[in-house]
Amino acid sequence: MTVELITTRDYEARTGIHAPTELNEIKVEETSEMLLYEELSRARIRDLEEGVRAQRARSGPRAARRWTKVARWATRRAERLQA
Repeated sequence: MTVELITTRDYEARTGIHAPTELNEIKVEETSEMLLYEELSRARIRDLEEGVRAQRARSGPRAARRWTKVARWATRRAERLQA
């Protein structure tokens, strides 16, 4: 018994039946699904960055007041220790 090697193209030409392309369809679905998840993660990152920027804008004046108080305290303490 001998086995003849046959390519997919020859098989399709002889039988008129196309070889299953299920693998390619799965690959396309997986790729598009991966791109979807990638885009979702990028959107989440953008939302987080916007939230951080807004929080920094709100806490900027608060931090300035806090450091002003600390500087005043340090100045008074230095004056007391030198006197």
